[in-house]
Amino acid sequence: MSSVAETVLFVFGLVAAGYLAGLSGYLRVEVGDAVAEFAVAVALPLLLFRTMMGADFHGAAPWAFWGAYFSAAVITWAVGQFLTVKGFGRDARAGVVGGVTAAFSNIALLGIPFMLGVYGQAGFEILSLLLSVHLPVMIAASILLFELVGRGEGEAFRFGLLVRAFLRRMFTNPLVIGILAGLAVRVTGLPVPGIAMKLVDALANVAAPVALFALGLSLRKYGIARNVKAGTALALVKLFLMPALALVMAWLFGLPPLTAKVAVAAASLPAGVNSYLIATQFGTGQALASNAMTIGTAMAVASTAFWLAVAQMVFD
Repeated sequence: MSSVAETVLFVFGLVAAGYLAGLSGYLRVEVGDAVAEFAVAVALPLLLFRTMMGADFHGAAPWAFWGAYFSAAVITWAVGQFLTVKGFGRDARAGVVGGVTAAFSNIALLGIPFMLGVYGQAGFEILSLLLSVHLPVMIAASILLFELVGRGEGEAFRFGLLVRAFLRRMFTNPLVIGILAGLAVRVTGLPVPGIAMKLVDALANVAAPVALFALGLSLRKYGIARNVKAGTALALVKLFLMPALALVMAWLFGLPPLTAKVAVAAASLPAGVNSYLIATQFGTGQALASNAMTIGTAMAVASTAFWLAVAQMVFD
C-alpha cells in the first residue's frame, strides 16, 4: 500500500473512530462539541503559532495561490447556489447556504492533519497561507450574500453591519490569532521561554488526532436528515467540481508543484461544520448543510485519494 493511501486511510480512520464512539454510545455525542472546541480554540491555534514562527513557504506565491483557490471557490459557490435554488426549488437564502456548503472546505479539523500526513511540514506551511484568509473570506461572503438576499423591498444595504461582523469574526477567531501571533514572534524576533515552548509543543502535538476524532463525533451529532438528494448533490459538487477547477486554476496561475498540489488537495476536502453553523446562524438550510457534510465526508475517503493521484500526475 502506498504511503498516500495509508495516510488517507489513517486520517479518515480517526474520523470513523470518533463517529463509531458516538454511534455505539461509548462517548456521548455532546462530548464531540467539547473536544472540537479544545481542538479549534487551543490545540490547532498553537500548532499554527509554532508553524508560523519558523515557516518557510517554499516559494509559494500567496497572491497566485489565493487567486487559484478562490477562483475555484467562487465558481463552485455559484454552481451550488444555482443548483439549490433552480434545481431543488429552495428560496434565495437557502441558496446561499447551498453555495457556501459547496465551496467551504474543512481545512481546519480535516485539512491540517491531512496535509501534514500527505505533504509533511512543507505542505502544512503552504496550507497555513490559505488558513490565514480562508475563514474570514468565506464568512464575509456569506454575510454579504445573506444581507443582499435577505433585505426587504426598499430596505437599505447595511454596509456598516457587514464590516463589523467581518472584523469580529476575523479577530476573535483562534486560528487567525494563532497565525498572527506566530508571525509577530517571527518578525520581531522575540524569544519564547523554553518552558513556554514545551507547553506549546505538548498541546500542538495532539492537535491533529484530536481534531479528526472530534470531527467524527460531530458527524454523529449532525447526521443525515431530510433533503438527502440536495445534500448529496452539493457533496458531489464539492468533491469533484471544486478540485477540478482548482487543478485548472493552479495550472493557469503557474503555481509551483507543491503549492498546486496543496491547492487541489484543500479544494478536494468535504464541507465542514462551519457551513452548518452559518445555516444555523441565519435560520435556514440546516439539514441541507448537515447532509452535505456527513455524506461528503464519507465519500471523501475515495474522492480525495483520487484527486491526490491526479494532482501528482499533473504537477509532478
